[in-house]
Amino acid sequence: MLHGTGGSFCPRGVPFGMSRRRGLVFQSSTPVAAIFLLTFCCGRGLAQKPPVSPDRPWTPTQKQSPEGEITKYAGKEFQLSPDKTYTLPELVDLAERHNPETRAAWESAKAAAGALGVARSDLYPTLAAAAMGQTYQTGVLFGAGFVKQILGIAQGDFTLDYTLFDFGSRLDRIARERSNLISANFAFNDVHRHIIFQVMASYYQLLNAKGQRDAAEANLVNAKAVQAASEARLEHGLATLPDVLEARSATAQAEYDLQDRIGAEEIASGDLATALMASPASVFKVQDIEAFYVPEQLTESAEDAIRRALGQRPDMLERAEDVRGAEADIRQARSAFYPNLTFQGMYGYLRAFGEQPPFPGTYAGSPVYNAQLNLSWTIFDGGRRRSSLVEAKAVEKRAEAQVAAMRDQISDEVWRSYSDVKTALRQRQAAATLLSASSSSYNAALESYNYGVRNILDVLSSQRALAQARSSDVSARARVLTSFADLAYRTGDLLHAPAVRRNP
Repeated sequence: MLHGTGGSFCPRGVPFGMSRRRGLVFQSSTPVAAIFLLTFCCGRGLAQKPPVSPDRPWTPTQKQSPEGEITKYAGKEFQLSPDKTYTLPELVDLAERHNPETRAAWESAKAAAGALGVARSDLYPTLAAAAMGQTYQTGVLFGAGFVKQILGIAQGDFTLDYTLFDFGSRLDRIARERSNLISANFAFNDVHRHIIFQVMASYYQLLNAKGQRDAAEANLVNAKAVQAASEARLEHGLATLPDVLEARSATAQAEYDLQDRIGAEEIASGDLATALMASPASVFKVQDIEAFYVPEQLTESAEDAIRRALGQRPDMLERAEDVRGAEADIRQARSAFYPNLTFQGMYGYLRAFGEQPPFPGTYAGSPVYNAQLNLSWTIFDGGRRRSSLVEAKAVEKRAEAQVAAMRDQISDEVWRSYSDVKTALRQRQAAATLLSASSSSYNAALESYNYGVRNILDVLSSQRALAQARSSDVSARARVLTSFADLAYRTGDLLHAPAVRRNP
């Protein structure tokens, strides 16, 4: 049924301000339309869809800036001085200061220390103070009617809660959190071990690259000397043009090798700067490889190195501490089968005002207290405690298996590194002998060529042999340093090396 006035009409029950268009009802109220539009736009903005096909990457449907979130947490790169010659201990100290992994491991250890403090707090009672104020009006049934009553109450009290006995559950939880803290500390040390070795390996790689560049520059000087000698002999009719061309080709090859070594040095410098959390484009100087003492022999047996690694490697000690924590979990799971005895007490003062019209109001106050002992014992829980105990025992067995597996892994790592050190020492001796022999051979060949006794091919062959000997000598020295660093890394000695000073 329609009702209208003056030729206009609206359906019954449709509020004023609404009109019907083609069977739909729209509201002309501005706030409602704005809410509808906002809801529609937000729904489209928050909607996400999967990729349209498996062979094309996903394209975001709305503007997103994950780079902004990543940049917000990025650390600030520090600047390396281009005029300073950095030593290895200085660079290790810089890496430990600026690497965010040390900060993350440190915060993890602090969080574990906080968790231990929370567990220890369960050994002490909890004392809380509270104050309450309340006023209300109600009706009290009196006879055949209700009498209005007005009350105003103010109360302050102290509440004491304390667990008197729990069969060692709290102590076992403290033991678990203590193990977690020790594990976090060992993990913190292991992060430092990794960072120290990363810097040392990158440092020795840069030393090798610098030495290879120096060797390439010396090879280029020798090649130019041979070329000059051949050109001089050609001018005096004592050499042929093919001899000169061979010498020039050798010079060009030496120049090519030098450029290759320069590029390798730049890459090694960038790798070291990245390990220091600095820009890979940083320009800085390090010591030459000649400034390092290269060990000539091992002073311990492989068995001693393995034994020391098993006793001081932080990752091994972390796994062993996990076993102790699992043992504490087993004891805590067993304590759940026994009752708990707790005490709860309250003492306070109550002050109240009451009034029942038409009688006058009155004030009253009195101390209030409450004390109670609670003995709670879970009789049946559907096997929850038993399952928790089974889980704790399985975790302990898993931790023990992980310790055994890591023990074998560390033993193998130390043995491989020990063998690599012995190989590097033998190669170092052979490279030194080769360099001495190649240098003498080159000098003799060049001198004989100048006297016309040897041909250019003999000189170029001795030059290439000398170039290879120089490169091998530098590589052998760098490998000895790297292999000793790797052995110290595998045994955990890097954390105790007096030459590498670190900030706490």
